[in-house]
Amino acid sequence: MATDKPSVVTASAGAGRLGVQGVLIATGDGLVVSLAGGERPHVGAVGVGVPYASPRHPGETRASASVLALTAHRDDEVARPLAELVARRTGQVAVVTVGLHVDDAAPEEIAALTENARQALEELLARLEAAGDARSRSAGG
Repeated sequence: MATDKPSVVTASAGAGRLGVQGVLIATGDGLVVSLAGGERPHVGAVGVGVPYASPRHPGETRASASVLALTAHRDDEVARPLAELVARRTGQVAVVTVGLHVDDAAPEEIAALTENARQALEELLARLEAAGDARSRSAGG
């Protein structure tokens, strides 16, 4: 949906050292998402999701993603699937930056931080859709 002015929505999930904050900007011709959290929010990886029509399932939108991770960061493990999710769900190109860090994190804390990033993203998409700025082209989200 093309608009003259970008729409901006915010959301968060989790709390304390496992909290994640998100911002989504609908530019009118693509989406920009930033998800940051933990003890040291930062930019650790950037994913670009690109939607495409499924060649095998007419009417279904799929997505592929390319990711760039900063040296010694593993945020790409979160950025890639979330960039694909946004592109598939909205039918728009999506840039997703992720930066999540907790010092000496246990595996369950990493899982919780990752889930909080996904929940924050889901809330961003719900708020965007409620504002009428996103297309829901696919049931595959």
